[in-house]
Amino acid sequence: MITHDLIIIGAGPAGLTAALYAGRSRIDTILVEKMAPGGRILMSESIENYPGFPGGISTSELISRMQAQIKELAIGVESEEVLDLDCVNKIVKTSGNTYKSQAIIIASGAKPRKLNIPGEDKYTGRGVSYCATCDAPFYKGKKVVLVGGGNAVAEEALYLSRFASSVSVIHRRQDLRASAILQERLKQDKKINLILSSLVTEIKGNQKVEAVKVKDLLSGKEDDFACDGVFIYIGYEPETAFLKGKIATDEAGFILSDDAMATSAQGVFACGDCRKKSLYQVINACGDGAVAADSAYKFIANRSK
Repeated sequence: MITHDLIIIGAGPAGLTAALYAGRSRIDTILVEKMAPGGRILMSESIENYPGFPGGISTSELISRMQAQIKELAIGVESEEVLDLDCVNKIVKTSGNTYKSQAIIIASGAKPRKLNIPGEDKYTGRGVSYCATCDAPFYKGKKVVLVGGGNAVAEEALYLSRFASSVSVIHRRQDLRASAILQERLKQDKKINLILSSLVTEIKGNQKVEAVKVKDLLSGKEDDFACDGVFIYIGYEPETAFLKGKIATDEAGFILSDDAMATSAQGVFACGDCRKKSLYQVINACGDGAVAADSAYKFIANRSK
């Protein structure tokens, strides 16, 4: 069993910021991440609303800078998946090791939510995608559909329009939820078409995606809409399955925590997209991480008195 004062689960912006603040407080810290550091932020090409970067900054560069900061503090990063968590004894079992600590910070993030319609699973990787930054080059000169109405779908539609011949955004409501500035850009882009008050009810094809079935919610009429790819952006669900029954969450699985990022388990804190809150953005994920690290520092310090 490997012992550290603090274990941070997840290396997205929240986890990396928590590691930065923990390291600066000289807490013996280990960061565990099952995939590449960065989390779902890497699904976007750039961030335009992160303070201090007029014109935006590429997500890969931002994460690279965060990683460099924690490397300076000699914080270890282990590529392992967390399989089980003992909140009482602060024991974390991963795919490679077992760790024991005085405090734990959960920054496990969230993953894209699925439509759960016929054809979605069948054509994932064959025309169905959840990451325009990853797959846009495959659709040069082709027709693509995006499903959703928030900032993510607007940002990715604008990105895809650099490659695709046409981009159709399908949303179930009459109005998008994206910010005003993004909606203005969508309307200015001649390649982008908005199909509102509509649902995608099926994804169709042979060896790959060839069309989606679209239902007009006002008329009830359904028609096939030809396309070469479908990008889905209807929100996220938390990566908290390993916590089931161990700490308090809401019905969707988002961790319930207070202003100090403390969860229902003493000495276990949560930050970033895995916790229930009103806004899911990089800037407040980083804020969560800083608060969680400060709370963990105070918890550990009080234990040693």
